[in-house]
Amino acid sequence: MAMTADTTDFRPEPRPISTKLDWGHAWRSLQRLLADKEDTRQVFEIMRALNGASTANGYQRLLTTPEGGRIAFERQEFADKLMDDAWLDSLPEGSVGAAYRTFIRSERLSADGLAEISREGRNDIDEPHPYAWFGRRTRDVHDIWHILSGYHRDALGEACLVAFSYAQTKGLGWALIAFGAASRARKDKTQPYVKAIWQGYKRGKAAKWLLGEDYERLMAEPLEAARRRLGITPPTIYDSIPAGVRDRALPTAA
Repeated sequence: MAMTADTTDFRPEPRPISTKLDWGHAWRSLQRLLADKEDTRQVFEIMRALNGASTANGYQRLLTTPEGGRIAFERQEFADKLMDDAWLDSLPEGSVGAAYRTFIRSERLSADGLAEISREGRNDIDEPHPYAWFGRRTRDVHDIWHILSGYHRDALGEACLVAFSYAQTKGLGWALIAFGAASRARKDKTQPYVKAIWQGYKRGKAAKWLLGEDYERLMAEPLEAARRRLGITPPTIYDSIPAGVRDRALPTAA
């Protein structure tokens, strides 16, 4: 086909990717989250306010890993896979996926439910852009990181996993939540809450970069073998705190 002046001059309008930090919005969202740890939407508000650069950097880092080019090219929406009950049921006992299966069913969670919360008030979550896809990938593996790290969904477990996630992603949103949680936890001296959160960061820093993993393959791997391969050590301080008082790590604001 002959190229005309009109066709050669055409340039598609690029979609702007914002990496601007909005600390004010992030801080207000943090206060709401600390007042109600179940208000998961505030986590996504904080991430959008502060994590733009880390998402872009994470995608670029993925491309440098042995499997990253293929994973990025395929651009699988992992939430769809996690919603496939037949696939989850096929994963062997003792595997990462079997532990995940038990976790989400006992807690009545779903990958789709988390995705829906992330979409509230937004129209850009599902955009066909590599950085948007990488952000969704990070969102969708959150509960798998609960399994790998050994942190439960109580207030302290979430705070520890946030610190672990900051070490893994370098996202400032995770850092802000971890700081807020640690500051609040300092009010109760009866348990080593702050030390547990700090250990979460150190464990995340010492572990292999989890966002470079092939998660479909990882889900079939024996859980303890996967932890050893990935360099994920036991959460000893968190485990030393009785389960019945872990929610006290984030007391409600006075």
